[in-house]
Amino acid sequence: MTTNELATRDEQNAVATQQPNTLPALAPTEGTNALMAWAQEASLAYDMAQKLAATSFVPQSLRGKPGDIAAAILAGSELGMKPMATLKSIDIIQGTPALRAHAMRAIVQRQGHEIELVESTDTHCIMRGRRKDSETWQTVEWTIDRARLMGLLSKDQWKKNPKGMLVARTTGELSRLIASDALHGMAYVSEELEGTVYGEIAQPRAPLSVAALTAPAAPVPVPVPEPAAAEEAHQVSRDGQSPADGIWDAEAAEDSVDWPDVAQPGSAA
Repeated sequence: MTTNELATRDEQNAVATQQPNTLPALAPTEGTNALMAWAQEASLAYDMAQKLAATSFVPQSLRGKPGDIAAAILAGSELGMKPMATLKSIDIIQGTPALRAHAMRAIVQRQGHEIELVESTDTHCIMRGRRKDSETWQTVEWTIDRARLMGLLSKDQWKKNPKGMLVARTTGELSRLIASDALHGMAYVSEELEGTVYGEIAQPRAPLSVAALTAPAAPVPVPVPEPAAAEEAHQVSRDGQSPADGIWDAEAAEDSVDWPDVAQPGSAA
């Protein structure tokens, strides 16, 4: 066997016995596992939402919107509510999800915090609450005068049900005060956002055409100053004859009787 044949055989053996350079697969992290579980839950929620979107069990603000329904179900799951309870507890007010007052009280109380209704009438509401394992009570009061100062009394719900609206406002304020961590970012009750105007919306304009965008700018008119009033011309004439306009007649001026008598040089006084 020649030297070249030996070298070729050694190279082939080296290639055959070489191990592939592979790295061990990374184990999924806790965050990755949680995200995958959430994605699977979101997919199931959307499938459920598509079946419920046209039913009367879905509130009017969500009806026919499977994407919003799925998001509401997921948000309710984080708050510890089941899907059907969520659809009766969450409203979408001007694009903002909000809990109804009874649902917010239920979430806070389920976490072990306490909320008590002290007094409620058509003119005022007093509630108190305290955190779990706390001895300090927090008291919140809402009055019809306070609602009037905020311009709320002109709204239909305040005209029809002032007592319920006062309870809802007191519930939201007290829940945020003692248990904001239990609300997971959904800190306002629907009754607080109902009818709220966030800003004036400008009237839509007609879209500009290509011709309007490429047309040359119209010339700006330059104001023409009014002609100044002509000064009164004073002319001196001789023997009733008028000289040409604009020509000063020196001889006529000398002979004019309109000039005061002035002693000429060399003349007798």
